[in-house]
Amino acid sequence: MKKLKIRGLAVCASWILAVWGTLVSVKGFWDVFFGEPESNYYSQTKWEFISQKQWLTWSGFEITYGITCISIAYLLVKYAEKLPEFIERKTDVTS
Repeated sequence: MKKLKIRGLAVCASWILAVWGTLVSVKGFWDVFFGEPESNYYSQTKWEFISQKQWLTWSGFEITYGITCISIAYLLVKYAEKLPEFIERKTDVTS
């Protein structure tokens, strides 16, 4: 018999999504309040290539994407509570 971790897979996936969602959300909030596109460093006037409205739209997308990842991570944790910790599977040993 071989033991397989079932709940651990969902919990691991939720941690990955939670960390990624947090990073993306923080970057989105940074872009809204402090950030600007790199093209502003290379243009003669600020906001020449990308408008501020386009930049804020992109930042809003980042924030939404990050919060969605965090929400899915939360749902995975709640779903993992219903899963068994381990399952046993018969192993076929042929030599």
